[in-house]
Amino acid sequence: MNRQNGAQRPYDVVLFGATGFVGALTAEYLAAHAPSGCRWAVAGRDRAKLERLRERLTAIDPRHADLPLLHADADDAHTLHELAESTHVVATTVGPYVWYGEKLVAACAEAGTDYADLTGEAEFVDRMYLEHDARARETGARIVHACGFDSVPHDLGVYFTVQQLPQDVPLTVDGFVRSNALFSGGTFASALTAMGRGPRMLRAARERRLHEPRLVARRARAPLGAPRYSAETGTWALPLPTLDPRVVERSARALARYGPDFRYRHFASVRHLPVALGGTAAVGALLGAAQVPAARSWLMGRYEPGRGPDAERRGRSWFTVRFVGAGGGRRVFTEVSGGDPGYGETAKMLAHSALCLALDELPPTSGQVTTAAAMGDALLERLRSAGLRFRVAAAR
Repeated sequence: MNRQNGAQRPYDVVLFGATGFVGALTAEYLAAHAPSGCRWAVAGRDRAKLERLRERLTAIDPRHADLPLLHADADDAHTLHELAESTHVVATTVGPYVWYGEKLVAACAEAGTDYADLTGEAEFVDRMYLEHDARARETGARIVHACGFDSVPHDLGVYFTVQQLPQDVPLTVDGFVRSNALFSGGTFASALTAMGRGPRMLRAARERRLHEPRLVARRARAPLGAPRYSAETGTWALPLPTLDPRVVERSARALARYGPDFRYRHFASVRHLPVALGGTAAVGALLGAAQVPAARSWLMGRYEPGRGPDAERRGRSWFTVRFVGAGGGRRVFTEVSGGDPGYGETAKMLAHSALCLALDELPPTSGQVTTAAAMGDALLERLRSAGLRFRVAAAR
C-alpha cells in the first residue's frame, strides 16, 4: 500500500470535481467497486451538489451515507493544499486543465501526494513537467496525467504489445483507433481550448525538450506518420496529433523493455475513404474556428460543461485500438477494446488508476510519470478484471 513520506493520512483517495459529468460517473464507480478498506472522499466547491451526489451514491450502497464531503476550489491554493495533505492520492476531473489544473498539481507535488487526471492537453502536461516535476521527485509524489481514454488504452496497449515482442532489439508499433462514441461539454471545451492555444502548446513542448534528460544508448520516437491505407486493419489510417503518442514515447523513454530503438505511430482507423476525407475537413474547420475567440465562445456555449450523452447512448458506445508490433523477426497483432470510451470506461480507468496508486505495490517512481511507467502490470490487470479486453489477436 502506498504511504507517501511514511505519514498516515485520513484518506487513501479523494476525487476532486466529483459533481461534474465524468466526476459523478467516477464517484459512482468508486461507490460500487472501491474495496471495503479503502478510505475515500469526494471534493468540490459546492456543498449542496456534493450532498446530492452522496444521496445518489448511498442509493448504490447504503454505507456511503457518511461519505466525507470536502471543500476545495480550483482557484484557491489554500483549500487545495489542505486537500492534498489529507490524502495519499487525488484524482481530478476538473478541466480544461490548462485553466483549472496547475494549483492542484503544485499542491500535490509539494505535499508528496500522488495525482491522477484525465487531461489530453499537451500544453498542460508539458507545463506541469517544467514547473513541478522536480519538486515532485523531491517529495516522492507521482504526477500521472492522462488516466482516461487519453491515454490509458494506448499507453498500456503498447506496453502490452511490447511484452509480446523480443527483448533488446529495435521495435516498432502502430496503433489504430476506432470508436462510435459521443463527447461531453467538458471534453469539447478542453479540445477547443487546446486548439486555440497552438503557439503556446508548441512553446511549451520546445521548452520541455530543452529540459528533459537525453537518453543514453537508447532512442524512443513517436513521429506523426502520413495518411495511408492500412492493409493490416483494412481501413484508412489518418495520423492523430493527440497527446497519446507523446505519452507512449515517454513510457518508452522510461522503460528499457521497449528496446534500444523504439518507434510508435498513432492513427484514426476509418473504413470508408469519403468518411475519412469528411472527418479531416471537419477537424480542419473546427481548428480554424478555435483560433477566433468569438467563434470559440459560441461553440463552447453550444455544449455546456457538465452535460454529456445519456446512459442509453453510452451503453451503445464502444472503442477498439488495434496494434501492429514488430521486432527481432517477430510480428504481433494485439487489441484493446471496451465500451463507452469517454465516460463509462474513462471513469473506470481513472478510478482504478487512483486505487492502484493508493493500494497496490508498484515500482519506485516519482515526478511526472506515465501510467505504464508508474503502474504497468498492476493497472493492466486491474482493468482486465474490470472488463477491458487486452488480447493477442495473431502473431507470427
